[in-house]
Amino acid sequence: MTPTTQAAKQVFAQRLDECCVPVIETERLMLRAPHRGDIKTIVRLVNDRRVAENTARIPHPYGGEDAERFIAAANRRDGEATFVIMQAGAPIGVCGVEPRDTVPEIGYWLGAPYWGRGYATEAVRAVIDHAFGALGHDALAAGARVNNPASRRVLEKCGFQWTGVGLYRIRAINSSAPLDRFRLDRGLWASLKAWGRARDVA
Repeated sequence: MTPTTQAAKQVFAQRLDECCVPVIETERLMLRAPHRGDIKTIVRLVNDRRVAENTARIPHPYGGEDAERFIAAANRRDGEATFVIMQAGAPIGVCGVEPRDTVPEIGYWLGAPYWGRGYATEAVRAVIDHAFGALGHDALAAGARVNNPASRRVLEKCGFQWTGVGLYRIRAINSSAPLDRFRLDRGLWASLKAWGRARDVA
């Protein structure tokens, strides 16, 4: 394979990664599809036990092969939208909606240096708008570990209603832990849209 052919294949693969979801701008953030150029930054941010242990499926430690698998699997199913959260031109986390057997689920993480600035709430609201708007979902589910009040506050500020507690497997701790479960229906979302819609720019 010539270098030109190899470069062309890499460009095509990156465009394939990016073609399935729009680029969304919010007041301070841009959300776009993940691509291979994000691997090093994703690994640096998520290979932090504080981040990984607050998600269900991110392993710890987390390496380049994990990031490659994540990017290869992203945005391949109907009803799915996975975004890298960009701030000032740099990736700071990931947010998305994923189809499940019953209700699609919102998930997100931010690198620890970006906690406490409202970025998660801003990104989640944009993904909620996309999920109910372009994707046409009627309800969304989400979860937060019971020992993660910051994540719970994000969901509550986005209109999610608490529905109970369940026990879920957490890969990073190789054990199960209790998660608060939440749900947001289309009708409630419609009444809350005064938070300001994000806009698709591509």
